[in-house]
Amino acid sequence: MLDSTSRFGQSARVSQRDQKPVLVIDGSRFDDFDGFAVEFSKLLTDYTWRGNLDAFNDILRGGFGTPEGGFVLRWSRSDLSRSALGYGATAARLESLLGTCHPTNRESIAARLEDAQRHVGPTLFDELVEIIETHGPGGIGADSGVELDLR
Repeated sequence: MLDSTSRFGQSARVSQRDQKPVLVIDGSRFDDFDGFAVEFSKLLTDYTWRGNLDAFNDILRGGFGTPEGGFVLRWSRSDLSRSALGYGATAARLESLLGTCHPTNRESIAARLEDAQRHVGPTLFDELVEIIETHGPGGIGADSGVELDLR
C-alpha cells in the first residue's frame, strides 16, 4: 500500500494491485448514523454528505468529491458499525423520516419502522452496504468502480 499524495485526505491510500485510491472509514470513530456521515464526509473533497441515502448513492457514482475512476472503500472495524447502525439506529432514522416524508411514503416507512422495532429486515448498516455494493463488481452501477472491503 502506497500513501497517496492525492487530495483525498489522510485516509486515502493507493493500492499497488489495482492503483485505485483506498478510502478508509474506521468504525471505531463513530457510534451512530450522524457520526458515520461525518466520517464519510471526511473522505470527500469539497463536499459534505449530510446523511441522505439517495445522495449517498449519487456520491458513489462520482462527481461529488470521490476519486475519478472508482475507489476501494475499506471499512475497518465494520463489526462496530454493524452494531451501531443496527435496528436501534434504523428505527431512529425511520421515525425521523416519518415526520418529514411525502404523505405517499408514510405507509411504507411506517411498515419499515415496525419491522426495525421488531428486529426484522435490513438495518441501516445493511442498507449502506447494499448501496455501496450496487456500485461495485456485479452491481447495476458497477461502472462506478467502487469496491467495498469490510474488515
